[in-house]
Amino acid sequence: MPPRIAVRDISFFERPIAFAKPFRFGSAVITSSVQVFVRAAIEIEGRGTAIGAGAEMMASKWFDKRAHLSPQQTVDGLRRALAIARELYLSRSGFDTAFGHHAAVIAAQVEACAKEDIPPLAAGFGPAEIDKAILDALLRGTGANFFDGMAQNIAGIDARLSPDIGDNDISQFLRGSQRLERVAVRHTVGMDDQIEGGGGVADPHENAGARYFKLKLNGDPEADAARLIRIGNELATLPHDYSVTLDANEQYADLMALGALVERLDTDAALGPIAANLLYIEQPMPRDSFRQSPLGLLARRDIIIDEADDSYDAFPAARALGYRGISSKSCKGIYKSIVNATRAAKWSADGERFFISGEDLTCQAGLGVQQDLALGALIGVTHAERNGHHYVDGFADTPVAEAEAFLSAHPDLYRRDGERIRLSIHDGDLLTGSLTAPGFASKVHPEWKALAPLQQARARTLQEQSI
Repeated sequence: MPPRIAVRDISFFERPIAFAKPFRFGSAVITSSVQVFVRAAIEIEGRGTAIGAGAEMMASKWFDKRAHLSPQQTVDGLRRALAIARELYLSRSGFDTAFGHHAAVIAAQVEACAKEDIPPLAAGFGPAEIDKAILDALLRGTGANFFDGMAQNIAGIDARLSPDIGDNDISQFLRGSQRLERVAVRHTVGMDDQIEGGGGVADPHENAGARYFKLKLNGDPEADAARLIRIGNELATLPHDYSVTLDANEQYADLMALGALVERLDTDAALGPIAANLLYIEQPMPRDSFRQSPLGLLARRDIIIDEADDSYDAFPAARALGYRGISSKSCKGIYKSIVNATRAAKWSADGERFFISGEDLTCQAGLGVQQDLALGALIGVTHAERNGHHYVDGFADTPVAEAEAFLSAHPDLYRRDGERIRLSIHDGDLLTGSLTAPGFASKVHPEWKALAPLQQARARTLQEQSI
């Protein structure tokens, strides 16, 4: 039986992040952000107390892209989602499994956030971050590392939120999971990133030797095709094989426009370097309309959802529409990723191919990137988007002592580059060996004294805050 826990305290802290260069995806441009840290204190039934931590960047204009909201207002929505989730978790004074606490609050979280005009994807951010810290505390308190603990289903994940599968499906999937020793980096090419020459997509100093590339789209099939031709010409000069994925970030307004791009990929020889190496297209349609738009013949290309993954029933709904996959992001919830990976494995056993991909916003060096990497390595994600290694300057905004502690504890993941400590990429891969210490991915926690308490979002609704 998985251990039962009671949640005794939850605290939030934040640290500003300055980007090394602008990151443009969809209609958003990010030049700076805030990383939130969560500290959770739990009591493990019969074993005493334990402390755990989690971390994630609060990306503006991704969880909530509504045009009438400013970037800061969308970040305030995430802060409010955290505050609401904290109240719900702490209101449960009794003992339950780690997943039991999550399952008991998630519906109330979405409902409470809706009353404050916070949409489901942003609402889920609160439980997602708290769950990571609680799981870290549970693993540390029992002396188990993430991979061994999850193989035994230490969190007690069951199918109460996913009735299309069974409890045994989840337990069987976790028992059969084995840590991937290497996870390849998928290098993002943002809409404002340089394409040709030094600093371009084929420059090894820029792409860190990546063999996988994620190419952003803007929703205009002609403009996207022209840009992909340029990128394909550069990637064709690489001295090794490569694969690409395309990410539209909801920019394709309808299936006709998406069909025009897919037709070009199928017929235009100039797009050959992209089309021949294309793995999948990510979230082309707006999240609010994708359920009304079956892919039909467009399903001949593997297409996945990302921003539309705002509930436990999103993947089955996407499957019925012709989608083949769904993304894993720790900011959307570790338990949902595991449930979706279970689904993909079970559905694929019936003869069709379904999969879960590894994406991120910009997981930051330290605890954030480690937890997301560990999650992907557990569920079999062989390559994952990693934006922080080139859009953010490593541990630039982290106190020296904290950065040095991470470097010492995780020499396979971090390296010194001059005066900077950066993510260490080995022949295009990240190594996972040092993620096997007790806890969820990291041997060290942040220096809490160096962090500021998280600013509380104003209680009034985002609609009232709009300008």
